[in-house]
Amino acid sequence: MKKTFIMLCCGAGISSGMLATRTRNEAKDKGIPVTVEARSESEVADYFSVIDILFLGPHYASQQKEFQKQADRYHIPVMVVPQEIYGRLDGKALLELAINTLKN
Repeated sequence: MKKTFIMLCCGAGISSGMLATRTRNEAKDKGIPVTVEARSESEVADYFSVIDILFLGPHYASQQKEFQKQADRYHIPVMVVPQEIYGRLDGKALLELAINTLKN
């Protein structure tokens, strides 16, 4: 199974960093090969050639179309993390969302 690279776009990075850690831990527990990183808005474009999916923190929802335009040339889906996942820092739910999105 190919290793999946999940990127979280965040501001200060504290909440997104914790969500990334919980998602990595969930994937490790399930034996799912993933890389999960949280990066600032200014760093995301540097990773488009290697990531499989980009999640935006809810506070970046208004910028989703702009990020999607940049990601389109790499065929990368860009999604806003649902508030219930972000608010609970639910790594299991984020992992499931990423896997289900990439399957479709």
